[in-house]
Amino acid sequence: MSGGSASDEERLARVALTRVLEPGDTVGGRWLREVGAVEVLRRIGAGEERLSGVTGRRWAGLGARAATVRPERDLALARDIGARFVVPGDAEWPVPLDDLGDARPVGLWVRGRPSLRIWALRSVAVVGARACTEYGAHMAAGLAAGLAERGWVVVSGGAYGVDGAAHRGALGAGGATVAVLACGVDRPYPRGHAQLLGRIAEQGLVVGELPPGDHPTPSRFILRNRVIAALTRGTVVVEAAYRSGALVTARGAQELGRFTMGVPGPATSGLSAGVHELLRGDGVLVTDAAEVVELVGDMGELAPERRGPVVPRDLLAPGAARVLAALPARGCAQARDVARDAGTTEDDAVSRLYELRSLGFVERHGDGWQLTRQAFLSVSSAGEES
Repeated sequence: MSGGSASDEERLARVALTRVLEPGDTVGGRWLREVGAVEVLRRIGAGEERLSGVTGRRWAGLGARAATVRPERDLALARDIGARFVVPGDAEWPVPLDDLGDARPVGLWVRGRPSLRIWALRSVAVVGARACTEYGAHMAAGLAAGLAERGWVVVSGGAYGVDGAAHRGALGAGGATVAVLACGVDRPYPRGHAQLLGRIAEQGLVVGELPPGDHPTPSRFILRNRVIAALTRGTVVVEAAYRSGALVTARGAQELGRFTMGVPGPATSGLSAGVHELLRGDGVLVTDAAEVVELVGDMGELAPERRGPVVPRDLLAPGAARVLAALPARGCAQARDVARDAGTTEDDAVSRLYELRSLGFVERHGDGWQLTRQAFLSVSSAGEES
């Protein structure tokens, strides 16, 4: 069993309740808060003294589930695969999950050596479409690798597409990653990710609310997303259609006061439509790990300033730059004409022209001045950029 402040009786009751209550059951969460796990399990198992908030039929269904639970067996199965059961009050319990209120997990099955609580303190979720494009997979892997190199933990759902690319990006960079599953942590789901999830369990953490052997369902995938949102300091969505589950994670993050970010894609891509809608709201546009860290990190962790390549004309003083811009693209110009167009005196224009000649921007032909080929190309490219 995991060490901490929870009693053995409380822990066993919560183990049993992971087979009785569905993830995110707020009514069950209220019961736990009001009377505790031991009393909740006792009353469900007895089938009497029905707790408030459920119908008689629902109460009977919970009782049928409770009649089959064997918490000691589940703990033994977990130990066999190197997993442990972490509950609220344990030293390893991630406190940010308490923000879910009555919807917080009854407990978490954790597979892997690191401390989930410590890792959650500096973690970012990277989620998105299962059927992602090559662009989506590339961006997810690059973001995850960049975050891992900066000492951040990458959290995702272990699914195909963006999730898998994010996990692989973090692992490839030698970093930390957490897979939050919608099934038992002993079940490799999807099957095609059995090797990946095994590697995550060795190098990182595999986490889930459901007991060993339990299977995923569509509703469990959706409810799993609230754990990803609550566990992390921010959520990045890479490619998501309007009905994508990744947007559920993003909305959950927003409701919890976490940072919500999106990676833009082509305006014509249906797989980016959901992300763009997120960015039209409260989501923040990001394109790399540095921009993510600038948002979720500590004060002073700023992304580098974005700008194009520096060309020689960028280094000119403002007066010299105005004189250079006043010269025609073709042919020569007299100093007085250059001065007029640059808004300065003729003497100042001549002084600037000699300065520009020494730098290789202009050449003199008799009484006229003309751009060199180097300057012509530089000024032409400046006009195209504007």
